[in-house]
Formats: sequence, C-alpha cells, structure tokens
Amino acid sequence: MAGQEDAVQREIHQDWARREYVEVITSSIKKIADFPNSLDMFCRLRLATLNEKCTALEWIIEYVVKRGEHLIFFPKLVLVSFNAPNFYQH
Repeated sequence: MAGQEDAVQREIHQDWARREYVEVITSSIKKIADFPNSLDMFCRLRLATLNEKCTALEWIIEYVVKRGEHLIFFPKLVLVSFNAPNFYQH
C-alpha cells in the first residue's frame, strides 16, 4: 500500500510539473505576442501624430500659396512667408 501511495504522489508531482511547464510556455508566448502588439500601437500613435502635423503644414502652405506669397523653409521647418509679386499674371 505504501508503494501505491508513492506512485500516486509521484503522478501528482509529475502532473504539477507538467502544468508549471505549460504555464511557463504559455506566459512566454504571451510575452512574445505582446511585443509586436505594443510596437504596433506605438507606431500607429506616432504615425497619427505625424499625419496631423503634415496636414497642418499642408493647410498652411495652401493658404500662403493662395494668397500669392512665396515660402521660405528654414531648418527645423520654421515657415516664413513674404509678399511677392505674382509673375504669372499677364
């Protein structure tokens, strides 16, 4: 009877060891999957911010061009406009 109890205890111990192993593998897979997901969200946020800035800059350029002004771009995208004669009018 003692041998049978030892066998049951061994089976229980092996079962818990397998369960712990499965848990380690599962959590590792979740960590691996979390990285691309968080990178995707980070990139989407950065691209959305960049898109907003580009759209605002496009609006400024369109506005200035419609007013017949010329644009000068300086480093770091400082935008300066000045009135200039429209050479395309006859």
